[in-house]
Amino acid sequence: MAGRINDDDVKAVRDAVPIDAVVSEYLQLRNAGGGNLKGLCPFHDEKSPSFQVSPSKGLFHCFGCQEGGDTIAFVMKIDHLTFSETVERLAAKAGITLRYEEGGYNPSHQRGERIRLVEAHKIAADFYREQLDGPEAEIGRKFLAGRGFDQDAAAHFGVGYSPAGWDHLTRFLRGKGFSDKELISSGLSQDGRRGPIDRFRGRLMWPISDTSGEIVGFGARKLRDDDNGPKYLNTPETSIYKKSQVLYGIDLAKKDIAKVSRAVVVEGYTDVMACHLAGITTAIATCGTSFGNDHIKILRRLLMDNGSARVIFTFDGDAAGQKAALRAFEDDQKFAAETYIAIAPDNMDPCDLRLAKGDDAVRDLVEPRTPLFEFALRQIVGRYDLETPAGRAAALDEAAPVVARIKNSSSQHEVAVQLAGLLGILDTQFVVKRVGQIARWARDRGGDRGPGQGGGPSRGGPQQQTQALSAPSGPALNLRSPAHRTERELLKLALQKPALVSPAFDAYGIDEFTAPPYAAVRQCIAEAGGAEQGLAETRDYLVNVLDVAPNDTVRNLVTELAVEVFHGKSIDETYAGMQLVQVRLRAVDRRIDDVQGSLARLGSNVAPDHLAAAQNEVWVLQQYAQSLRSNGADAL
Repeated sequence: MAGRINDDDVKAVRDAVPIDAVVSEYLQLRNAGGGNLKGLCPFHDEKSPSFQVSPSKGLFHCFGCQEGGDTIAFVMKIDHLTFSETVERLAAKAGITLRYEEGGYNPSHQRGERIRLVEAHKIAADFYREQLDGPEAEIGRKFLAGRGFDQDAAAHFGVGYSPAGWDHLTRFLRGKGFSDKELISSGLSQDGRRGPIDRFRGRLMWPISDTSGEIVGFGARKLRDDDNGPKYLNTPETSIYKKSQVLYGIDLAKKDIAKVSRAVVVEGYTDVMACHLAGITTAIATCGTSFGNDHIKILRRLLMDNGSARVIFTFDGDAAGQKAALRAFEDDQKFAAETYIAIAPDNMDPCDLRLAKGDDAVRDLVEPRTPLFEFALRQIVGRYDLETPAGRAAALDEAAPVVARIKNSSSQHEVAVQLAGLLGILDTQFVVKRVGQIARWARDRGGDRGPGQGGGPSRGGPQQQTQALSAPSGPALNLRSPAHRTERELLKLALQKPALVSPAFDAYGIDEFTAPPYAAVRQCIAEAGGAEQGLAETRDYLVNVLDVAPNDTVRNLVTELAVEVFHGKSIDETYAGMQLVQVRLRAVDRRIDDVQGSLARLGSNVAPDHLAAAQNEVWVLQQYAQSLRSNGADAL
C-alpha cells in the first residue's frame, strides 16, 4: 500500500505551484482589486463572476456556491482526484520528487489511476508521432498533404499514426510498466481473443487534451478502404475521457479565446487545424458529439460572458449542419455571449475552403454576420408556404416559442419584430404579443429556467450566502447588524493582514464574536496558534487555520474571509484599530448589560457581598468602555 506523502513535500508542492496559474488553465481570471482575481465559477452556473482567487494567500473562494480552499483543493474538486493524486500531478508539474513516509520515491504502483492513465496517453501520443515518420505511414502523410498540412503543421497539433498490426502500442505500453487492466481502462487497448489488442490500427491519430493540456483521448481517421470501421473513431468513455466535456484544440485556443473574447466552433480536427494555420487561433471542435451544455460551460468560463464576447459556429450548410445549428440554438440562451453562424460558399468546411481559396477566405468566413437566432428562425420559417395565411400561422406557431425562450425582454421584443418581417405579417404587435404570451405561459409553468434561476445555487454576495451556513447553534448571520459586520472585518484582518491586529487580536475571547460561524473561525485561529503565527508566513498560517477547521462549512467560511475584499478604503493600523475597538467595546457593553440585568432580576434577594462585587465589576467595565471610546486602540 502506498505510504503517506511527506508533509514537507506537500508544503513544497503547495508553495511551488501558483494557484492563479493553475486556475487559469480552466477559466479566465480578471483583476478584482486588492490583489485578488475573479472569474466565473467552474463549480456552478452563474452569469456574473463570484469566484475569487488570492495569489498571495494561495486560496480561492466562490461567494456563490461557497467552494473554497488552496491549489490542491481546487484541482481535487475540478478533476475529481484524490489528495495523493493531486499532489503527485502538481509535483510533476513543478519538478518535485515526492517522498513517502514508508520510504521510496514515487514508484509507479503508488500513483493514482488518473495520473497513470494520463501518463499512458502521453506515452501513446509520442509513440504515434514517431510512427508517422515511418514507411507504413506514407498513406497518412499523403492524406495530410492533400489537405494542405505539412510536417510542421502535423507536429504542431501532435498528429500521429497508429500501426496497422494488432498490438504494437499494447506491447510498447506493457514494456513501459502498464498493466493490461490499465490499458483496457484507458481505452487505448481493447479485449481480443488472446488478450488486449490496440483499439486504433492503421489510422491517423489526433491527441485530444483537456483544458489543462493533459492528453485524455484520441480521434482516429481511417485511411484504407479495407478498414471496415467508421470514418472517425474516438476514444470510448473512460474515467478521464468524457466526450461531452472535451473540446478538441481547447488547450491551444484557450488563451486567445480569453484574450479576444471570441470562440469559433468547427466540426472536425482538420477544420481546427485549417483555422489555426489561417490565423483563427480560437477555433475548437467537439469530438464525435453535438455541442452541448458541458461545452458551453467550458467556453463561458473562458469568455467571462462580457458584453463583447462572440461565439461563431461554422456548421456545414447541408441538412445535417442545419440540424446541428438548430440544436446549438436551443442552448443559445445559456451564453451571455452573442452567437453567430458562418456557412462557407458551396457548403465547404474550413479545411476545404482553405485548400480552394486560401487563408484569407477562412479568416473572412468567421467574421460574424448572421446571428444564430436569425439562422434558426429562417430554417423554421423556410419549411412553410408563406404565401398563404395558414402557412404563415403555422410558421408563427412553431417559431414563436423559440423566440419566447430569449430571456432578455428587450432582445425578445426585437427578435419578435424581426420574426414578423420574416413571416410577412404586417401587424408586428400581434407577433410581439403572441411571443410575450407564450413566454408568460412558460414562466407560469416554471419552464425554461436558465442558469441561476429556480432551484440552482444562489449567486448572491457573501451577505446572503453566509446566512445559509450550517454552523454552531445560535442566531444566523445578519450583515445589516453593525456587530456582525465589524466582527467579519476583524476576522478578515486576522486572516489576511495579521500584522495589523497582532498581538491584540489573540487576546480576544471566542465569546466576543456574537455570530456562531464567526466564533467558529475565531476558534480555528486560536487552535492554529493565533494571528501572530501569520506574521512570518501568511500562506502557511492560513493552511494551518484550514487544517484545524472542524468541517467543510467552517473551512469554506475561512477561505471566504481570507479572499474577500475589505470595506474600508485604506486598510491600515487606524482601520484595524477601529475594528478591534468596536468588537471589544460591544463585548464590554454586553457584559455590563448582562450584570445589570442579573441584578435587576434578583432585586432585594441579592446577597450584599455579591451585590458589591457586581457593582464593582460594572464600574470597572464602564471605565474601560469610556477609555475605549476616548482613546481607541491605545486602550486595548
